Amino acid sequence: MERTLAKVTNLTSDDESQREAAVILAAKQGDKVAYKTLYHNHVGRVYALCLRLTGDRGLAEDATQEVFIQLWSKLDRFDGQSQFSTWLHSVSANVTVSYLRKQRNWVQRMFNIETSPAMEMPAEADSSQVDLEALVVRLPQRARMVFVLHAIEGYRHEEIAQMLDMAVGTSKAQFHRAKQLLKTWMGCEDE
Repeated sequence: MERTLAKVTNLTSDDESQREAAVILAAKQGDKVAYKTLYHNHVGRVYALCLRLTGDRGLAEDATQEVFIQLWSKLDRFDGQSQFSTWLHSVSANVTVSYLRKQRNWVQRMFNIETSPAMEMPAEADSSQVDLEALVVRLPQRARMVFVLHAIEGYRHEEIAQMLDMAVGTSKAQFHRAKQLLKTWMGCEDE
């Protein structure tokens, strides 16, 4: 029974992989319906990453759209050596970081940690009831981006430094700053 179930599961997984490969190939050849299918299959995960990086729903929506606009022109670079979702994740992170750089120059979104409005918000009373996502969004932009990329998405500090055009030490310092702020807001500063 287990062997039969494993075969059915593998067939389903293989079928799904083959379907996605066919959709990707069609989209690479300019098929707009196939591209729309890719969009619908992946927009949720892309938006979630953009929201974590930007900390703002409006910016996340704009960044998500920018990712899919860029994806249309970058799709031919996908060589199939990794899963499409893994490749799209990397593209999404890079496009979002670039998008934020453009926005920062226009809106001056870089907050000094001491003047950030998040610094004036009270710490959470009960750390067992803390919504970590809400606290991450409160972090100053650079600290939030480094924290998301390192702690949540698994990038190394060297990769983050390159993506964000900063020194490796700055990436590590921003990560430390983010952790300290989160601990303070969760009421765990003495741990």
